[in-house]
Amino acid sequence: MTTAQDVIKLVKENDVKFVDFRFTDTRGKEQHVGVPISHFDEDKFSEGHAFDGSSIAGWKGIQASDMLLMPDPATAYIDPFFDETTLVLTCDVVEPSDGKGYDRDPRSIAKRAEAYLKASGLGDTAFFGPEPEFFIFDSVEWKIDMSGASHKIFAEEAAWSSGDKFDGGNTGHRPTVKGGYFPVPPVDSANDIRAQMCLLLEAAGVPVEVHHHEVATAGQNEIGTKFNTLVRRADWTQVLKYIVHNVAHQYGKTATFMPKPIVGDNGSGMHVHQSIWKDGKNLFAGNGYAGLSDFALYYIGGIIKHARALNAITNPLTNSYKRLVPGFEAPVKLAYSARNRSASIRVPYVQSDKARRIETRFPDPGANPYLAFSALMMAGLDGVQNKIHPGDPADKNLYDLPPEEDAKIPTVCSSLEQALEYLDNDREFLTRGGVFSNEMISAYIDLKMEEVQRFRMTTHPVEFDMYYSI
Repeated sequence: MTTAQDVIKLVKENDVKFVDFRFTDTRGKEQHVGVPISHFDEDKFSEGHAFDGSSIAGWKGIQASDMLLMPDPATAYIDPFFDETTLVLTCDVVEPSDGKGYDRDPRSIAKRAEAYLKASGLGDTAFFGPEPEFFIFDSVEWKIDMSGASHKIFAEEAAWSSGDKFDGGNTGHRPTVKGGYFPVPPVDSANDIRAQMCLLLEAAGVPVEVHHHEVATAGQNEIGTKFNTLVRRADWTQVLKYIVHNVAHQYGKTATFMPKPIVGDNGSGMHVHQSIWKDGKNLFAGNGYAGLSDFALYYIGGIIKHARALNAITNPLTNSYKRLVPGFEAPVKLAYSARNRSASIRVPYVQSDKARRIETRFPDPGANPYLAFSALMMAGLDGVQNKIHPGDPADKNLYDLPPEEDAKIPTVCSSLEQALEYLDNDREFLTRGGVFSNEMISAYIDLKMEEVQRFRMTTHPVEFDMYYSI
């Protein structure tokens, strides 16, 4: 699908009954509005679809709420879950007054980031390849009120379920703690669910490269999908989340991209592979360390320099920092290395210069992909523009350094509150070329501080364990 005419043809060929306009809010959650086919034509691609933006968290006030959804024909796919045949179109959110992308619309920000790359003269294409991990549970329950708080995860595949009784008996085949990477079924109980997810992803136009169980017990999984340009890859990440959530739901299970739902086992990350190209040439390929160019090393330097501000966007949940804890195999050390997975930036081994890239390992799947990819690129480009060298690579195991060496390597933030403070004080690199506006960043910080404040004020069950008898 590349033009409005292509979409109209698809509508007719598939006897489409509804069109679902989708966009992404600041927190990264897709929103949607459905239109009967009787009220959909080519004019929607030029005139847009009006909606009220005042109820979207962190967006317009009620006094200036009229917005337009502008569908992108290249994003069209048939929804695999709705009973009535429905065409999905991803949209930009546009200001009706000037026809420009709304400064707080994540997809419009990502488009401005791509435009900034071209205008800078540094490159013309940014490729991204995220690897979001997720859990599939049988069910989950939680309760928060004045009487107390609790949560409970139910998963027949969990190591803690070995003594439970199930209909049909307890088979005993399940991954141990940190034992999920990656034995065959019946230990891996999610193969068929992942296979269904893969088929639906490909039907929606998202190429799948691999799927497997991940390290953690209780149903941690990953589906590897192909890299693409910044905006399209963020679009695909939203499609992946939508399909993962809904296939699990169809199987009577529940999927989550929450970074750290389980205490004592691996959390879910979203490693992000990146490279910058110009005139068909990969600018990351060179004769330096691990086959990298100076351009790539400076790009790494920019990410390391701004990493703590980036954390507010790439690790935007209070729960993100349950994963980013030193000593538990999380990529907290701000260093780079070839093949060393303890560094927060890894250089994957590849045989071709075309595949030369870096892998930023601290982001997690709680991130809004449009904002996260844009922010990572802007940090990297600042490194290139200012020739910020990242220093020597870290080829030792960073989890097992002597204290005096360990103290010399900087780390990511330890809390969302700290990350938001760093973002507030280190935002200029994001605002270049009008990619992020200061108003958007301030609104984002305010929105996220509401989450920090709620988390800070809520008594935690572990505090009873530690302090009740003080």
